Amino acid sequence: MSSSWIAVIAVLIAAVSVAYFLGKMLTLRAGSLKATDDAPVVDTSELGLSRTGPTVVHFGAVWCGPCAGVRRVVDQVCAELPAVAHVEIDMDANPDAARRLSVLSLPTTFVFDADGRQRYRASGVPTAADLRSALQPLLA
Repeated sequence: MSSSWIAVIAVLIAAVSVAYFLGKMLTLRAGSLKATDDAPVVDTSELGLSRTGPTVVHFGAVWCGPCAGVRRVVDQVCAELPAVAHVEIDMDANPDAARRLSVLSLPTTFVFDADGRQRYRASGVPTAADLRSALQPLLA
């Protein structure tokens, strides 16, 4: 085997390794709730947020497959925590709300406190445990 073939094989192995690593990193980030303490203040009056407790706002669309997964997770958590409200916004029907909150991908989920401040944000499907953990301190 010539040295040029060895170099080609080494480059291919390196490229596959880098792609695998990047894929794993993106998968780990998908759906994780991130605290948004430094989020800009936006007008949330038209979102229908609860003023008595936290609200989970979920942006989706009819054509979005993973959005059904978010709906199931949020419905499950809200059934366990009745003080938590859930608002689902169709991005196609309300693009202005999506623009105001800088929604760039679907599904995107937000957690707002009773004062209407954005506390958490997730792109992708959050786990029920992560969502519950984010909401518990807001209920106290």
